[in-house]
Amino acid sequence: MDPLLLGGIVAVLTILVLFSGVSVAIGLLIVSAGFLIVFDGPRSLELMPEILFGKLDNFALLSIPMFIIMGASIASTRAGADLYEALERWLTRIPGGLVVSNLGACALFAAMSGSSPATCAAIGKMGIPEMRRRGYPDGVAAGSIAAGGTLGILIPPSVTMIVYGIATETSIGRLFLAGVIPGLLLVGLFMAWSLYSTWRSGDAARLGSGSYTWAERFEILPRVLPFLAIIIGVLYAMYGGIATPSETAAVGALLCLVIAVVIYKLWNPRDLWVVLRDSTKESVMILFIIAAAGVFSYMLSSLFITQSIAEWIGTLEVNRWVLMAAVNVFLLIAGFFLPPVAVILMAAPILLPIITTAGFDPIWFAVVLTINMEIGLISPPVGLNLYVINGIAPDISLRTILLGSLPFVACMILAIVLLCLFPGLATWLPNLVMGGAI
Repeated sequence: MDPLLLGGIVAVLTILVLFSGVSVAIGLLIVSAGFLIVFDGPRSLELMPEILFGKLDNFALLSIPMFIIMGASIASTRAGADLYEALERWLTRIPGGLVVSNLGACALFAAMSGSSPATCAAIGKMGIPEMRRRGYPDGVAAGSIAAGGTLGILIPPSVTMIVYGIATETSIGRLFLAGVIPGLLLVGLFMAWSLYSTWRSGDAARLGSGSYTWAERFEILPRVLPFLAIIIGVLYAMYGGIATPSETAAVGALLCLVIAVVIYKLWNPRDLWVVLRDSTKESVMILFIIAAAGVFSYMLSSLFITQSIAEWIGTLEVNRWVLMAAVNVFLLIAGFFLPPVAVILMAAPILLPIITTAGFDPIWFAVVLTINMEIGLISPPVGLNLYVINGIAPDISLRTILLGSLPFVACMILAIVLLCLFPGLATWLPNLVMGGAI
């Protein structure tokens, strides 16, 4: 059978299996085993255990559960509320400052936790009621938190970037650095839209109401600065050549647990057990998907699907930006239905040869892919962040939350366009810190 036709059949059956409700990892294993049996015979299954466990035999994978523990220990405390309150006290006099402080809190909390739903829940519980009380439109209040929560998969340390680095054998340190400037760009675009929408709504002076003394502003800082110091310390240790990503993640997880116990009195062993239990569940889910995706990639390569697609793309006489536009549409559609980790692990083996053949930088592409995944988090039909916000504020309709999120989707699309026009936004900092592109 023609490999391209076979690839189309694999894609259709994979989508059907995943839509059946089976878990992503199990679905990938079912599809992989089925096609290997049909085309390579039953004996091909003997390689599956070796590939499955071999994919997990990677020291860099240790950073995933460590960063997840780091985020879970933060999410289990009042750190999000304190972070929100600190920014509110410092920015509240700015017209529209409350929504700006919410976005800033989302960005910082996302950097600490790496989880979009956790960021939405932690900041939204405090921010949405307060913004509505001050007179902000429901759409702005809900949409800004939903969009701000997506920053967790772009701003380092990012579990999604780690997964991409492992799937494509790309430097995780470079990927983290590549997400810094685009992450700040998105925060800036989100804030600019929020300030404009606040000004357009009318009574900007009332929306900026609130007064805190300097003593009250400085009083909150000791509860926030330790977490910020951990983020800076982790990134400094990683890029200063002091430790590997896995080692810095382990130290960061330990320090976050210590802060949760010392500052936020997380003494109860039952509470600590919940943090470790939930972190283990999420880590195992991600690692299982990584292992299953390794088998799926082997199946695609064994049947010459990946090679044939890359060769076919190379023969197309189309502008490479037309090709990139098609890839973005594919990623957007995939992100509407699947979680970011699953999309990266399934698509990377196919897309990486295509984008490198077309002359695109894989580090730059990682940022573009991640922003596409962010759009999926606030877009139906899955749109996980939309449902998290709806759970926090059930009296705000899902339609209102969605409409409030759409301007931020436009900001993300604008960010992708800017990255295409100025690739250095993603590649300049990694090359500056770690030397020329590899």
